[in-house]
Amino acid sequence: MASLDDISVTELKGVGSALAEKLGKLGIQSMQDLLFHLPYRYEDRTRVVPMGNLRVGDIAVVEGEVMKTDLIMGRRRSLQVTLRDNSGFLVLRFFHFNAAQKNQLSEGARVRCFGEVRPGRAGYEFYHPEYQINPPPMPPATEATLTPVYPLTEGIQQPRVRSLCQQALKYLDHHPIKDWLPPDLLANYQLPCISEAVKLVHSPPAGAPVHQLLEGRHPAQQRLVMEELLAHQLSLLQVREQIQARDALPLLPTGNLTEDFLAELPFSLTGAQRQVMLEIRQDLSQPIPMLRLVQGDVGSGKTVVAALAALQALGAGAQVALMAPTEILAEQHYNNFKSWLEPLGIQLAWLSGKVKGKARQQALEAVASGSAQVAIGTHALFQDEVQFHRLALVIVDEQHRFGVHQRLALREKGVGGSLAPHQLIMTATPIPRTLAMSAYADLDTSIIDELPPGRKPIETIVVPDSRREDIIERVMSACREGRQAYWVCTLIDESEALQCQAAEVTAQELTERLPDLRVGLVHGRLKAQEKANVMAQFKEGILDLLVATTVIEVGVDVPNASLIIIENPERLGLAQLHQLRGRVGRGEQASFCVLMYHPPLSNNGKARLQALRESQDGFVIAEKDLEIRGPGEVLGTRQTGLMQFRLASFERDKGWIEPIKNMAPGLMKQPRLVDALIRRWLGEKIRYGEV
Repeated sequence: MASLDDISVTELKGVGSALAEKLGKLGIQSMQDLLFHLPYRYEDRTRVVPMGNLRVGDIAVVEGEVMKTDLIMGRRRSLQVTLRDNSGFLVLRFFHFNAAQKNQLSEGARVRCFGEVRPGRAGYEFYHPEYQINPPPMPPATEATLTPVYPLTEGIQQPRVRSLCQQALKYLDHHPIKDWLPPDLLANYQLPCISEAVKLVHSPPAGAPVHQLLEGRHPAQQRLVMEELLAHQLSLLQVREQIQARDALPLLPTGNLTEDFLAELPFSLTGAQRQVMLEIRQDLSQPIPMLRLVQGDVGSGKTVVAALAALQALGAGAQVALMAPTEILAEQHYNNFKSWLEPLGIQLAWLSGKVKGKARQQALEAVASGSAQVAIGTHALFQDEVQFHRLALVIVDEQHRFGVHQRLALREKGVGGSLAPHQLIMTATPIPRTLAMSAYADLDTSIIDELPPGRKPIETIVVPDSRREDIIERVMSACREGRQAYWVCTLIDESEALQCQAAEVTAQELTERLPDLRVGLVHGRLKAQEKANVMAQFKEGILDLLVATTVIEVGVDVPNASLIIIENPERLGLAQLHQLRGRVGRGEQASFCVLMYHPPLSNNGKARLQALRESQDGFVIAEKDLEIRGPGEVLGTRQTGLMQFRLASFERDKGWIEPIKNMAPGLMKQPRLVDALIRRWLGEKIRYGEV
């Protein structure tokens, strides 16, 4: 018997080549693909709501008689249909319509429609509602069911997807979906078989518990959620296996490089740094590639740990590459490593997009011959033309800016192309434990959860922008006392051009208001060299005040800066605010972060700013951020293959993470099961190499 995977959607009534092409954009080719194109929510269309009871924002079914139909000629032509029932009236507005619709919706017609209530010129309106003319009677409450809502693509409407899914469900009687999960596992969690779960989710029976379905907690939904999360977990473990299928060069600690480096450091390592160092040392000594994520809050000393890992590799006669997502951050690492490693007789090469011509050629030759033992740059480091002599360790900073596919691509760059390099990945964005267990299932995780001694906590103050004058005064007095300040402009929902313009206007205003201060400006539209020059001037103390967009979020170290003002902080996520706040508090003096918001604040905004005021701990803040904004935002949307969940929701379903983490390694021993689940839930997305 043919499996659902082998039956094309073109077998369905009404699916010709044009519709098949549109369905292809949704990743739907086979009958199985269609059945796993799951509704992401439901609408309760089981009862008609009197028009007099409607409120703005309600999503409801109404039924009534057409009082009149008008063609409105304004900036946009529209068809305006006024509908009434015993309790009031409602306007249906169509911007796209044809003559047949206009004739159908004529005076006296009986119409039932479903839509969202919006305020309009003539009262409440529905824009482009779904509607029926002369509808059949509503089913009795005992037979009423919820209506599924599916993800769409251009050119396909909800009713079409609903009818296709209903047709596909009929195939289940003769072609059940293969259940890959062991029966005892399903029995443990009291979950239904896969065919039953799919049927119920697409077509909830009358009398099914409405609240459970609306919240995504019905056992049928949870059965699918569990399998989806498991497929993601298995896909990452598969990536890990693929990387570790190659041998690595064991880097045994030898020589005095590490001791010499530690002797020169003006501070001692914290206990947390020592612990993470031991874990890395152990990994690097093995003949299989290290895959380790080091999480450390802003200022916890991850760079020193990275330098110690590099020294272990260099001591074993190997090369090291360090990659950062931006020119500014890469250059900062280059300068740090140069000051630490050159005195130990180690040569570095600098490779970024802006290194051109002869300088680039020389850097490439130094890396290829091995005379440069450490190469530092942006992802320009991993272009094909960059050939390494004996690369055995890759350090990647700010991991969430790079996808899983890059981890796979790095395999090819190791010694002789046959040995995979060890990978050390660092992030200053603390990742909530539940999210780390899922998003980074292919990595071992270390946490530096201790700040260096002498770091003073940053005092966070929340003020409305009506107190702007006081804040400008405060900047003035801080700079007069010899300290430096940041002023960050945020316009997150606007274009980059507008953000830069806002920063330029602010810089101009502050220059006029504070004539004694030297004011600098950094934003995304500046050339990398200009940006670097301004940052260097600020770092050297030539500038007192730096006006910037959020480009300064990552990793700029200016110990003399003790005050940061963030405008409109309500527009940013907590993790980003915490990162920005970490630009100060790097020296011995007391530091302040002023969050200057524009009232009124939403409840969500209040909760975010309150969380920031109450905690300095990045991990506490990250948990709160996950709660408020969800995982796609916390990780950054570039994390390949992670956040395109069909049904699972991190916040709601985090209870599954631990059990799945425990069950996945056992299931990895069954390659057919692993491939089938990944294919079912991630389709071709998992072919990370093709990004």
